[in-house]
This record gives sequence, structure tokens and C-alpha cells, in this order.
Amino acid sequence: MAPRRPLAPIVTSTSVWKSYVRRLSALLLASRGGPTLLNVLFITADQWRGDCLSALGHPCVRTPNLDRLAESGVMFTRHYSQATPCAPGRASLYTGLYLHNHRVVVNGTPLDARHTNVALEARRLGYGPALFGYTDTSVDPRTRAPGDPALRTYAGVLPGMTAVVRMDDAHWPWRRHLARRGYEVPDDSALLFAPGHDDRTPGQAISAAAMPWPTEDGPVGFLTDAVIEHLSEKGPEPWFVHVSYLAPHPPFIACAPWNAMYDPDDVPPPVRAPTPEDEARQHPYLAWHLRHQRGSGIAFDHDPRDNLALSDQEIRQARANYYGMMSEVDAQVGRLLESLHASGEDERTLVVFASDHGEHLGDHWQFSKYSYFDQTFHVPLIVRDPRPSASPGRG
Repeated sequence: MAPRRPLAPIVTSTSVWKSYVRRLSALLLASRGGPTLLNVLFITADQWRGDCLSALGHPCVRTPNLDRLAESGVMFTRHYSQATPCAPGRASLYTGLYLHNHRVVVNGTPLDARHTNVALEARRLGYGPALFGYTDTSVDPRTRAPGDPALRTYAGVLPGMTAVVRMDDAHWPWRRHLARRGYEVPDDSALLFAPGHDDRTPGQAISAAAMPWPTEDGPVGFLTDAVIEHLSEKGPEPWFVHVSYLAPHPPFIACAPWNAMYDPDDVPPPVRAPTPEDEARQHPYLAWHLRHQRGSGIAFDHDPRDNLALSDQEIRQARANYYGMMSEVDAQVGRLLESLHASGEDERTLVVFASDHGEHLGDHWQFSKYSYFDQTFHVPLIVRDPRPSASPGRG
């Protein structure tokens, strides 16, 4: 029998980001022409499963731009988040610490101001880290007055980051953009993710309907335009930009044509036991959780406690919608990379693509990210270092 090929080592957010956070200067300082800093484009997509890249042979989803980024860089195929949900996962991603060290155990738990993070370390090198999106960082209350409004939200900004376009749950920058474009903007921010034409039949939870905005005015296109405009106004000094996309976080709905990109009959079925009862026999926590699921609904008006009531066709449709959101993000990442190439900045820009945690997508009879399965913790990580010294590792 031929010897088994050893698996690639498991890479965690902690092990990778210690190199980025604690030794960022060694990674970013170019060796030729003096200590020249690279630009940094740090992209995150929320709730992106680690297996959902066509470069990894996924049977359905297509991500040609991320595939090209992986080909010109390094893709970590066994990369795992340290924690869920968003705030704990991002705290590990930004600080390089395990959850039991940074202690952000749930959304809303303050991040201890004594910890350094990637933005603070970048500032020590002379960058002014700019945020487009959100970091889900709750402020340390010991650093603020009791009545400070920053204490009333967990969607705060990571210390060291300057929010150029801050997208929290209210989505005010995007809402103002839509209003300027002449759209009727709903008062309830949840309705921003409602379908433009709800074609669901009574009792149907999930459909293939698109968002009411064209892709250039949708949340992903809007944020991408803001970054491209920001970079077009930058001078020769090195920059650090963090783009934090909400997609493919639920609700699972994409702009046209991405909403119809995948036929639900063609998507792979969920990986699960024959029945929820069979699945629940694994562990007492799972037995409880399957009947008490939580998180954002997979449609704007869906209650996650009803996940077990979804039909097989609705689950397939939800998966198709999720993949469509991924392809929409991939297309916008492609626009970012093309803008760097057109300006010549790609040859001096470090690009990192990652996620904070995964998504079950119907596997193990659940959606969202509250379990011990790989679907919760396995996330993508692609790093492209433009320097010639990185060439031996490309692809």
C-alpha cells in the first residue's frame, strides 16, 4: 500500500495572525531600496465557509477572482477560526489571541484595551489604517465615560482603525447613498434585505428573489466603489485598508443577476444524519441546540427556530442564494484587484482575504454558526505577497 500523503498542517487565526500582528514589520518592510512599506488590502467576508472556493474543487460555487488571487499568492486550505460568532471570531482575527485570552466570548463583550491588534501595530509602522465596513468590536468601558454612546453598541470600531465608511446594523452610509440615488429607503434596516418582488407562495420561507437594488447600488457594490474612490485619491505614501463585507452573512439574498446564478437543483445536498433525532444522538448540547437554533434568519423575515421545518427544496434554494452572494463578493473583489492593477499598485500591495467564521448551510440540520462542526470554524485564508521573495510559494 502506498504511504498516505500527510495532511497540510492546521492553521488557525491565532498562529497566522501572530505573524501579522506581533511581527508585522518583518512581513511588510520590503528588503530592497531601504525600508519601504507595502500597501495592505485586508478583505474579510462574513460567514464564508472554508470549502466554498472553486479553486478547492467545490462542485457548485464559482469564485474566479479569488481563485486568481490564490494562484498568485498562498491559500491556506486548513485554516480555522478561533471562535464564533462574529465579535469573538474577529477579536481573534485582529489580535492573534485565543478566545480564552481576549475573553470576547459573545457579541457585545468588550475587547480589553490592554491587547494590541493589527491596526495598532500597523500604526506603529506609520500606517493610518482605514476601515470600510465594520469590525464588531465593543469598546472597553474602562476607557470611556459612563454615558459614552459607544458603550451602547457592540458594532464599534477596532482601536487603531479610522472608519472612512462605517457600516453597522443601521447601514447609514449605504442608506444615504440609496436615498441620493432616488430610491425609496425603508425606515426598518432589516427591510433593506427584503426582496424587491416577493414571489413566495404562502408558507414558503425561501425564494430566489433578488434585492431591489442593482448590484452597483447593493451593499457589496456600494462598499467596493467607496474603497476604489478612496484609493484613487491616495498619494504615494503606503496605505492600509480593511474592507469588511457583510455578505454572505444572512439573510441570504443577492442582487441580480447573482440571485439566479445557481440552480437549486444543481447544488449539493446538505451533509446530515437521516433525521434530526439521529443527528441529536451525538451530544446533549446538539440535542438541545437543534430545537433552539439562533442567529440571523436565512431570509429577512425568517425565524431560525423554524430551521427544522424548512423543506428540502427551501434548503437547496438557501444554499443557492448563499453561493450567489459569494459570487457577487468575488466579482467585487475582482474589481478591487483590477483597480490595483490599473494603477500599478498591485506590485506593492499585500492582499489578505479571510473570514471570521463559517456557516452550516443546512449541514447537520442547522444554519448559522453555533456548533463544534468544521462548517462553523473552517474559513478561507488567502495571502498575496507581491515581493519577488514570495514567488517560490505562489499557487
